[in-house]
Amino acid sequence: MKKVNTRRRTKRKVCPQFVGRVQMTRDGFIFVIIEGQDDDVFVKASRTRHALDGDTVRVAVTRNKASDRRREGEVVEIIERSGRQFVGILHTVGAQGWVLMQSKTMPYDIEIDVEQAFAAGAKPGMKVAAVVDGWDRGETAPHGHIVDVLGYPGENDTEMHAILAEFNLPYRFEKEVENAAEGISEEITSEDMKGRLDYRDRFTFTIDPADAKDFDDALSYRKLSGGNFEIGVHIADVSYYVRPGTPVDKEARERGTSVYLVDRTVPMLPEKLCNKLCSLRPDEDKLCFSVIFEMTPKGEVKSRRINRTAIRSNSRLNYDEAQEIIENGRAENELQEAVLACFRLAMILRENRFKVGAINFDRPEMKVEVDSDGKPVKVYEKFSKEANWLIEEFMLLANRTVAEFVATGGQMNGVAAKNAKPFVYRIHGEPNFEKLEGLRGFASNFGYRMGEAKNGKSAAESLRGLLSASLGKPEYDAFENIALRSMAKAVYSTDNIGHYGLAFDFYTHFTSPIRRYPDTMVHRLLARYLNGGSPENKEKLEEECRHASERELVAADAERTSVKYKLVEFMQDKVGQEFDGTVSGMTEWGMYVEIEPTKIEGMVPLREIKSDFYDFDEAHYRLVGRRGGKAFRLGDRVRIKVKNANLEQRLLDYELIETIK
Repeated sequence: MKKVNTRRRTKRKVCPQFVGRVQMTRDGFIFVIIEGQDDDVFVKASRTRHALDGDTVRVAVTRNKASDRRREGEVVEIIERSGRQFVGILHTVGAQGWVLMQSKTMPYDIEIDVEQAFAAGAKPGMKVAAVVDGWDRGETAPHGHIVDVLGYPGENDTEMHAILAEFNLPYRFEKEVENAAEGISEEITSEDMKGRLDYRDRFTFTIDPADAKDFDDALSYRKLSGGNFEIGVHIADVSYYVRPGTPVDKEARERGTSVYLVDRTVPMLPEKLCNKLCSLRPDEDKLCFSVIFEMTPKGEVKSRRINRTAIRSNSRLNYDEAQEIIENGRAENELQEAVLACFRLAMILRENRFKVGAINFDRPEMKVEVDSDGKPVKVYEKFSKEANWLIEEFMLLANRTVAEFVATGGQMNGVAAKNAKPFVYRIHGEPNFEKLEGLRGFASNFGYRMGEAKNGKSAAESLRGLLSASLGKPEYDAFENIALRSMAKAVYSTDNIGHYGLAFDFYTHFTSPIRRYPDTMVHRLLARYLNGGSPENKEKLEEECRHASERELVAADAERTSVKYKLVEFMQDKVGQEFDGTVSGMTEWGMYVEIEPTKIEGMVPLREIKSDFYDFDEAHYRLVGRRGGKAFRLGDRVRIKVKNANLEQRLLDYELIETIK
């Protein structure tokens, strides 16, 4: 008789799987970022299957999030290698070669073929960029090849090129692209003028930074007989010169945006276009795409017209010169009259914008001044002034008008048309209400009564009230930091949800086509629709929006990295010195402090605070000592000593000296 097995079979646990992008640490463990999910998945170094930073992987979640720990998992498949460049130092021993890593996101050295390295022009000790070709099972390190030779470590050009290589950003144009740009004619013919408004007789001026070379926007001014004003916002007509599918267009799309490192600009377009042909330089005829407004002295827009134009700028001002005109308040010539009239209208636009719910995060920007060799010599705060606001408000008005024009079918009623044609919008969603509720609780510790954030409108009102009440007080920066972290990221999309931060129902990017590819896309769509053209394919356009948003993030990361590098370089001779500072951020492994007066941020590792063992209380934005109960909160004043300035890894370590009452 056959014996029956009566033991219960246990079902194997099925782990949920997701596709995400790898974010790697210098210790070898990774976090998998999954699109559409707030929480990432932690993966131990032993369970990564040799996935590297930027790779797309399939991850199985083996343990769900507990109250005090994040989700954990393991990589089950590497779907796609990122193809990104890793920067390191070439080291050779006989016929063997490695690129030695000193990166925060790449803990493994890369084996390379020495002959290939030498053929590429590399020499031992040089900084190079390498791409990983693979990582076979059983091998201790990945293998790859050198794609660029950057130079010797410590040289300014080497380090800036290394940052660009790290983010897969080019620092030069291929010959084909340069030649294509050089072949574009600078002459404006009668054919070029067809369908354009001739605005070369209008008084026109530009306001830009003193060191700017690409002037992609200008304002024209004319007082009308009835007392109203005609204000023209004129934008370089890049799309007229850069045609779809050409070598220049393909390169511009791939770059997505110009990149602004501390000591240089890496332009989206070759110099012939960005600094000459499309730059609205004074006393030169230029082709533009313009939005022309008739406005009352009270800032009401009575009419607007969108058209291709030709202009001739009469005057070029930098922001300091424009600011001087505004502060003097005297209109003794045509330029001063135009600047002051536009300024008064801009301030009305600005006031109205905040009245309807716009949020003002007008934080001072820290700038690094470098000498001719790229060495940082000064760190200072740069504040926006009225001259900046003048230009900003008219650019916002033009961007908003163009988006509304397409979305409403040309009507000025603010209602989206059911048959609106596909378009590129700049959208910004509502904030994270849970984080705002945390801010509300945090603010109460300082005696502030912040209103509840039940919806987008009430959230904006509550934030404005809190920031207004705390302005000029020590806790203001902490409140603003938390508020900024609660905000969604602005992106490009064909699905218009409005722009929360600006309080606009319709918004796009139209005003900077020299440095942003989405603006060029907007110009093309606008020209097409103004001429009665058929709708663009929405799915194709959405794919382009995603690409543009990704390129924007990469450029922003590179820009921040270059600033961080120069700040660490600036602090190298200050190791051992003490500074007063403010707690600016917290994690489970450290406390971030911004020192005065430069606002340079470094980290105090929790393991280095000997007085107690501190736990991170994320809900209340504080660190709490286990034994003594002492707490550190955002905004607390402390004194630190600069302990270490690691230039290769762009890290600053501070040592806590004392708390300042």
